[in-house]
Amino acid sequence: MGVTASRPGGAAPSAQPARRFSPIRVLRSAFVLRGRRPPEPGYKRLSLYWRVVIVNALVLVLATTLLATTPAHVSLPGTVEDAIVLVAGLAVVIVTNAVLLRVTFKSLAGLAAAMRSVDLLKPGARLRRSGGVEVRQVIGTFNEMLDRLERERTQSNRRAHLAREAERRRIGRELHDEVGQRLTGILLQLERTRTHLPPELRDNLARTQELVRSTLDEIGAIAWRLRPGILDDLGLAKALEALVQSVSDPARVRILLGVAEPLPALGPDAEIVLYRVAQEGLTNALRHARATEIRVELRPQDGGVHLEVVDDGCGLAATDTEGEGLRGMRERALSIGGHLQIESRAADGVRISLDIVPPAAVD
Repeated sequence: MGVTASRPGGAAPSAQPARRFSPIRVLRSAFVLRGRRPPEPGYKRLSLYWRVVIVNALVLVLATTLLATTPAHVSLPGTVEDAIVLVAGLAVVIVTNAVLLRVTFKSLAGLAAAMRSVDLLKPGARLRRSGGVEVRQVIGTFNEMLDRLERERTQSNRRAHLAREAERRRIGRELHDEVGQRLTGILLQLERTRTHLPPELRDNLARTQELVRSTLDEIGAIAWRLRPGILDDLGLAKALEALVQSVSDPARVRILLGVAEPLPALGPDAEIVLYRVAQEGLTNALRHARATEIRVELRPQDGGVHLEVVDDGCGLAATDTEGEGLRGMRERALSIGGHLQIESRAADGVRISLDIVPPAAVD
């Protein structure tokens, strides 16, 4: 009569079949990394270490099979034919091993090349997960690092540009209020002095007055470039009109401005970025493009605004790196979450487009 062991509480254990030893199960537990499994099945689920081990094992098995199933053999003492067979077999083993390992490590080479091509000023580019477990983990970590770097760079660019604009505003105000007022006072004093001078000295004083007036005008222009007061007083559309008028030279280049109103409500940060991008685009076109026509357009689009600066000049130089002006525009756009595109074709000019969506439109 058999005896049945019982658990505390009187419940008999349920009968379960004994699990037999399975080499496949042992290999699977040894090959597959613990934790969450990647979606790719089979060979790609193995770690890089075990993949290299398998590749070398396959090469050795193949070499042994060839020696066992073919007439090839090596005898002692060796002959020339035996040496040829041995060298040929060794060459096959080395080439096969190199090819299989090349396939195994190909994803690492692609990962290195993709990592070199990433540009933080062109956000959104991410690496596609492929390869073995380790490579997939490295790609995932690298993409997470890109997310963090882009967030931190956007925040730091925003703080830097806000501080820069605040400093521009302060310097422009000091130039206009302090230096401008002092020069105006000097002009008034010179005018009062002029009435008491003999006629032969008045011409010299008049030339000094003209020099002071030209200096006052130049300071006013510098203060305007540092921070256009019309942008704060009358808005972006009027500021762009004043910008186009200040740089227009009908005899050399034709500048067309198109503003489609009403524009959505934009914050002061977005307005100053749009103004600076238009200013930099106009400046670059006038200095380097050798264009005959420049077109500036500002219109509402998809709840935000779309700015374009297009010229019919010679296009950008075919260089690997962008100039400081273009990189500055990209940094300004990133500081407010805008999307900047720069397109250039030889003999067809440059198109600079900036899309900005206010936070309310995103919500």
